[in-house]
Amino acid sequence: MAGRKEERSETLDLDLTREVFEGSQDFTVGLEEEFALVDPFSLELVHRFEELYGACLEDELLAESAAGELIDTEIEIRSGRAESFAGAVGLQRERRTRLFALAERLGIGLAATGTHPWASYLDQRIIDTEHYGRLREELRWVAQRNNTWSMHVHVGIRGADRAIAVCDHLRAVLPPLLALSANSPFLDGHDTGLASVRTEIFTRTFPRCGVHEPFGDWRTYADFVDLLTATGSIVEATQLWWSVRPHHLFGTVELRICDAQTRGEDSFGLAAMITACIVQAALDFDRGVLGEPLRQREVEENLWRAIRYGLDGTQIDFVAGEVISTHTALERLLRWTAPARDALGLEVELPESNGAERMRRALEEGSTVVDVYREAVAQTRRTYVPEGVLG
Repeated sequence: MAGRKEERSETLDLDLTREVFEGSQDFTVGLEEEFALVDPFSLELVHRFEELYGACLEDELLAESAAGELIDTEIEIRSGRAESFAGAVGLQRERRTRLFALAERLGIGLAATGTHPWASYLDQRIIDTEHYGRLREELRWVAQRNNTWSMHVHVGIRGADRAIAVCDHLRAVLPPLLALSANSPFLDGHDTGLASVRTEIFTRTFPRCGVHEPFGDWRTYADFVDLLTATGSIVEATQLWWSVRPHHLFGTVELRICDAQTRGEDSFGLAAMITACIVQAALDFDRGVLGEPLRQREVEENLWRAIRYGLDGTQIDFVAGEVISTHTALERLLRWTAPARDALGLEVELPESNGAERMRRALEEGSTVVDVYREAVAQTRRTYVPEGVLG
């Protein structure tokens, strides 16, 4: 498409990347939200990314904040870097408003759930760029299968070793955060029985995805990435799809495990919780009290519990050797992050239910899967933009 801007590649020069982290500014924030493109009436996915993105390029603000994400039934908006969480929210609100208004004029609906409840991945088309074309050839079925939507949070972390320590520690909080965000119970027209089937699709199929083992320090991380590069496994750092990772270009820790949120304020609330966790891990590292990261098998056990049961489940406290409710695990995260939230002025309230529970409750009350998704799309339209903007 004429005028398309290619994604900037993250460098695989690990010495240069280390310099990026050493010069990074602490606790800047960036937000990224993904939306499905749907027909407002039938709710089917529509292959209109090129059209919507082309229109975004005519808007000075959206030209820098809208982006493609592999498939042509999806668009992402990014706040860009802000000095504070409140600043990132302000930037994202403006971008949301412009994107939704533009989509409305084009007759495109925007949906925010982790999966489309019935769309077939066999109908997906990969965006026509060099970057995504390479992924299509490398991943084949895996790329085709990934019709999922999520949200990501970036927080600036100064210091390469510090960033790796933060990533290592955050592995333990990924399961309760996923449970909080779980918003994809439906697939292929059915209730899957899972709270986040998106996580099963994405993290269980993509290579170099899910939760990485602890690296310990930057040198160990860099040696592994250098090996992947030398052996032809990767050609750019964006092929490291871990659920929490150091971002080579931005000098941030990026947490990317969560489902897209149907309600706009839920998305910001979840992002605030994530930001607090990243910052608190950095503060604990500075005080020398960060603690040992969980072992891989321990993280994976809690991750499955989050995927399967979401908020309505349990987590294992591997230090105490006991089972706790997922709500208790999240309350502990709130207590742990109190210093970070106070320092950043973050207000976080834990919801009683997540999107998956609300959708499943509606199904139990007699709604169909189509009914539930129609209401979810309507909620997204109502809550992601200021009241009255879209009529």
